[in-house]
Amino acid sequence: MGDVAATTGRRGPYANTARRKAEIVDAAERAFAVTGYHGGSLREIARDLDLSFTSLRHHFPSKETLLIAVLENADQREQAVFEEDLLHRGLIEAVVALAERNLARPEALRLLAVMSAEASSTSHPAHAWFVERYDRVRALIENGIRSDIAQGRLPADTKPAEAAYAFVALWDGLQLQWLIDPNFDLVPALEKSLRTQLGQTP
Repeated sequence: MGDVAATTGRRGPYANTARRKAEIVDAAERAFAVTGYHGGSLREIARDLDLSFTSLRHHFPSKETLLIAVLENADQREQAVFEEDLLHRGLIEAVVALAERNLARPEALRLLAVMSAEASSTSHPAHAWFVERYDRVRALIENGIRSDIAQGRLPADTKPAEAAYAFVALWDGLQLQWLIDPNFDLVPALEKSLRTQLGQTP
């Protein structure tokens, strides 16, 4: 029993730290989604959590480190599921399924939309992160296109690299229209547009 208690005691602070960091990231995600990176204040985030500014800085020493944590949290939530769908269901079906799930988390989509626009400036702290993210997303899409060609889901003359750029642009553009106007019926518009773009018969 003594060993179990000791182990539990050691784990307690780490569990509390992880929980607190997750709470800060969630609060920052909400703040950045509404006001953007430059409008979001660490002091306001701390105040919303009834947390001292010093305590927040203990977990995230700078606004830049918090921003990257927020972006990674928002972006990675669905990545594993999407990659699994990509493997078993094909590219279009994987994207449509992800778009359907995204309807329930507009704040995360808004955050990525706002931050990606701001990060187009090379001086923005998340610029390099977004460059890497778009490279990674296009690579995922390109691999999905190659797999679909191999399995006969897409025409053999499809150019994966070129199609991936256009695919991501269409996907981002339609999601942005939905964020601006929630009455826009995103999922069927996205599915139809992507199938048309890739020459895939419904």
